Amino acid sequence: MVEREDIRLARSMLAAYAEGAFPMAHGRSDPEIGWYGARQRAVIPLDGLRVSRSLIRRLRREAPRVTLDAAFGAVVRRCAERPETEETWISHRLEAAYRVLHEAGHAHSVEIWHEGQLAGGLFGVALGGAFFAESMFSNRPDGSKAALVMLVHQMRRTGFVLLDAQFMTPHLERMGAVTLPAGTYRARLEKALSRRADLAARPIDEIAPAEAARSLRRITLSRRAVPRPE
Repeated sequence: MVEREDIRLARSMLAAYAEGAFPMAHGRSDPEIGWYGARQRAVIPLDGLRVSRSLIRRLRREAPRVTLDAAFGAVVRRCAERPETEETWISHRLEAAYRVLHEAGHAHSVEIWHEGQLAGGLFGVALGGAFFAESMFSNRPDGSKAALVMLVHQMRRTGFVLLDAQFMTPHLERMGAVTLPAGTYRARLEKALSRRADLAARPIDEIAPAEAARSLRRITLSRRAVPRPE
């Protein structure tokens, strides 16, 4: 049953995302929600995702199945799982609010399947032409990378222009993420919010993951090959 408190929190989250902030808790059972806005915001350019040849080979060899919003709850719960030495930022309250956003069409998940089991996935929130990626996981090697490839591919096909990754990590940097000053990020966010986009506008499995990865690799390499003005 959806609680009124969950609905109120979900509405507050949408308003925060639109202002460039995002929610985090300090543990699974933490009742409080903190609101953050990184001074140096990590984003992944939709024409700059770094896709390795080894990832393409793995996707071609394993040919995983990819779905959109087929197991949203399972993806969020898996993202919330952490080793005993680490705390998760996804509290039970946030998980419930993300379910509300999912049912309202704002929160989405990308799932990668191998032999009927979840191999990896990610989830986030969509507003206008912006997607706020919240968390990802892998149950098999490159599971999260495959999910990110399919997310970027789907965003390019359905009208999105901004992929917000919030904080920079070594993993995201290797995948092509860059940091933007807060002012630059806010300007791009404002433009993205003025657009209309729908992540589910086209079936995500229209193209095989290996083909999507190969296409994104070509785009990134061609972008780097363009000479910069002196």
